[in-house]
Amino acid sequence: MVNAGITSDVLARVSAIGPYFAVTTGPRPQAHGFRPMTDLYADPVALEASVRVVAGRLGTDQLRVAASTLHLGTASRLWSIALACATLTGRVPNLGPERLWWRMPASGPLDLWLPDPREVDREPHPALHHAVIVQNLVPWADAVRRASGVSPHTLRGNAASALIGAHRVLLARAPNSLFPVVPLVHALLDQPPLAGAGTHRTTPAEPLAFRRRSCCLYYRVPGAGTCGDCVLNTKEKTS
Repeated sequence: MVNAGITSDVLARVSAIGPYFAVTTGPRPQAHGFRPMTDLYADPVALEASVRVVAGRLGTDQLRVAASTLHLGTASRLWSIALACATLTGRVPNLGPERLWWRMPASGPLDLWLPDPREVDREPHPALHHAVIVQNLVPWADAVRRASGVSPHTLRGNAASALIGAHRVLLARAPNSLFPVVPLVHALLDQPPLAGAGTHRTTPAEPLAFRRRSCCLYYRVPGAGTCGDCVLNTKEKTS
């Protein structure tokens, strides 16, 4: 499927990898409630409502924790879709926030809908940086910070951690991709704004080992612990 471009068939193949990779394409889905991502980034009321939904699911009244969790989950959705396309086809979808739509489901990560799939006319690494970081994660972090006060350091760590999680799933569930995922992730982690968000190294088992320099705050959820890459872990080695 080299140079096949980003089509509905490609995104259906990506969606089959797992729930964080799922994206609907084509005409508006029958169920209502989708809004462009620009609303999530620019409408404080929409963002606050979404944070409160997440807080209710987590069973916490700490809105900073819920906001960070929503931020991390959304970053994971964006990285998963874009990175899978890049490794399967060598192309990256245009995820401009005016073109990508979202809604809050009853459970799980955000539902995403891309009515008219198109691709970024760049090589995979700069295309990923543009489609995910420039178009989405920069305004997304700004919106979450303004609404909740979550620190830029934490949000940068969330973005890096989400990238690491996406590449691990790809290596496990799509190991025969045409384009290697690890060099792409290496390059993204070494480039601002992700540079310095954590330490990473290659392991013999292929996935990058990563330890972030911040905490996503999830440990504050009742009954929760720390994530595997959390700075609060006492493990000496990168995990």
